[in-house]
Amino acid sequence: MLIVGEVHTGLLRGRDPVTGDIASRLVDLVAGEPVVVSERPLAYVRSPEKPVGVDCPLVEAGPARQVRGIGTAVHRAAITGGHVVQGSAYATVVRADQGARLPWSHYLARPGHIETLGRAKWGELAESFAAPQHADSALDLGAVAGRAADDVQRSAPRSGQVRLRSARTRLRWVARAEATDDEAGVRFVLRRDELRVLRLSAPAASAGALAAVCEDVALHDWLLTTLIELVRKAAIGVVPRAEALDRLLPAIDYLLHLWIPGARGDELTDRVWAALERGGGFSRQWETLVHRIRDQLSVGAVAALSTAISR
Repeated sequence: MLIVGEVHTGLLRGRDPVTGDIASRLVDLVAGEPVVVSERPLAYVRSPEKPVGVDCPLVEAGPARQVRGIGTAVHRAAITGGHVVQGSAYATVVRADQGARLPWSHYLARPGHIETLGRAKWGELAESFAAPQHADSALDLGAVAGRAADDVQRSAPRSGQVRLRSARTRLRWVARAEATDDEAGVRFVLRRDELRVLRLSAPAASAGALAAVCEDVALHDWLLTTLIELVRKAAIGVVPRAEALDRLLPAIDYLLHLWIPGARGDELTDRVWAALERGGGFSRQWETLVHRIRDQLSVGAVAALSTAISR
């Protein structure tokens, strides 16, 4: 069994973060279903899950063998801190009990499950899902996740001059959920075009729990990516210090307080983040950048005080 998904993360349109009430309305994508709302440790809202039908090839296996997937994936949208929007889609891929396609009522009764027709090999399917490029006809959860984020963005209020701009990142994840050990194996890879790939081996983990962990990883990867770019554009040591500080102010106002990896997680989240910190050093790099920003603020404050005293 495989659990696969993709998360798109970006900045919510508009000059400033939205309030909790507005964020809840923006992610209310399913009529009659409640929106998940959390205020601690961060303001967070998430839409109900919405299924989407799937009937397409799962892997390019050549003319001698085809693997077809039929069922439903689920997608949802979330806003963190009133400022960061995510679209997420995922599904559990299982072998079909029969060798032929069944009526849609069978698949609709199992939301979030895609059944394979053909000789599916889990290793082959995992490699296909994690690949940077997919065939046009193959399953594309990224397109589903992107639409979920776009639905929120289209409804977002737009007013005033935007102070912070950032590219959208994509986290594609694949989990082998049939491992027999007690550890969550983790491999995180940065690819071109804002694509990241997260490979997991997580025994006895539900699809919803894995999706929540991957959304948390995607959020913090986006925060780190955005902060790296802001510091680069600040041109510290190249432009006058006052100008560099002005370029860094959006990071101080909008980003630094959002860094709480694993805050909403459980034991699985702790394991995944422990592996990521050992291998990728997310928090170490974040703290290095934050210290650099604060050093610039300190030096700027001292310089301003010295100028005031000299007058």
